[in-house]
Amino acid sequence: MLRKAKIRDVKTIHKMINISAGREEMLPRSLMDIYGSLRDFFVYIDEKEQAIIGICAMNIIWENLAEVRSLYVDDQHRERGIGRILVEACISEAITLELFRIFTLTYKGEFFKRLGFHEVDRASLSEKIWSDCFRCSKYPDYCDEVAMIIEL
Repeated sequence: MLRKAKIRDVKTIHKMINISAGREEMLPRSLMDIYGSLRDFFVYIDEKEQAIIGICAMNIIWENLAEVRSLYVDDQHRERGIGRILVEACISEAITLELFRIFTLTYKGEFFKRLGFHEVDRASLSEKIWSDCFRCSKYPDYCDEVAMIIEL
């Protein structure tokens, strides 16, 4: 079951992001950061287990640009379409807000390609560079994520 994140989900979201960060799949985020961006998050609940098994966020970057970020699905629940559901929810929310350029920085290019994203030069996302990337330890020389965008 898909729903918007609630305040009670913050610690689980934090744990999932930092599990993924430990694998170098995404950057770590603090609890304060997650509290501040909680409204960006969708969670996917396994109804049988009554537990969050997936998360994803849609972050507004600029007047014409949104980012899909912090996508994580628990290892035991991958390959079941949960990631697709989460990303599509973020895209739908962006469209509702009249944001039609949506990007991601990812190590999972093939997954996003199947959703209609295509690879772009990271430099074409200058708004992102100023909002987050400059704080990253991999910026500017070591970033190995692929920049991908979908324009609707």
